[in-house]
Amino acid sequence: MEKVLETLKTLQDILSEKISLEQKIQEIPKLLIKQEELLARMKKTYIEKSLECEKAKAAESEYRNSLFEAEAKREKAEKNMESISTQREYEALDKEIKDAAGLEQEFRNKLQREVRNVSELNEEIKQSQALIDQQEAELEERRRDIEKEIALKESQLKALSQKENDLASDLNDPDVLFKFERIIRNKMGKGIVAIKGGVCMGCHMILPAQFANTVRQGEEIVFCPYCSRILFYEESEQSEEDLFNDEDSGSLSDLDDMEDEDYDEDEEEDEKVSADYDD
Repeated sequence: MEKVLETLKTLQDILSEKISLEQKIQEIPKLLIKQEELLARMKKTYIEKSLECEKAKAAESEYRNSLFEAEAKREKAEKNMESISTQREYEALDKEIKDAAGLEQEFRNKLQREVRNVSELNEEIKQSQALIDQQEAELEERRRDIEKEIALKESQLKALSQKENDLASDLNDPDVLFKFERIIRNKMGKGIVAIKGGVCMGCHMILPAQFANTVRQGEEIVFCPYCSRILFYEESEQSEEDLFNDEDSGSLSDLDDMEDEDYDEDEEEDEKVSADYDD
């Protein structure tokens, strides 16, 4: 049994390292999430700017056409000015020229504004595209690094699994191995601990002296009734008599004796009350 316990201690280190590697392999790809989210936001901004630029170009084209029409209308009115014969015709044509000139100036201003807007949006789109290209390159490089890191850890994991299989063959009990690995996963890498001074060093619960003696004898694999870890005996600085004195440490049977005493006292009290009542 001593050899089995030593095997379990060695196996504990291997399983703990194996579980740690498995967790790291699962966590590594999460490092890319922030970069991928940043890239997605960049692409969204790029699309929004592109749509905005298309609208600005459409507005620019519309104002350019309107300006052309206003200029043509003004020029036509100015040309007709040479053929007028009355004051009324002059005033009407003069008003038409001024209105066309006003529209012409309005469309020219709007056109200039949209031209600047298109130019600025094109520059922003160009910068966004450059940032996207840079981010994609960095992300791809990071993916390659992560793939190498995962491959390395999987190689280490494979080697640990081989060591685990070699040690497991010495146990000759698959059920114990299954329970042991589950305990290590649930108990932060600790599946086998010492019992010292009648106390489990895993959960620090005081165990009955008879139970501690069973662990000390080392004739079978014993699990802590509180934390489920496998226990092995370890000498304490206190004397053996102090550690395994039934009167001091108690046992599960002591609880039954205490309950019986309490029951007898309660029964005597009830009889006394009944006698007083009869008198």
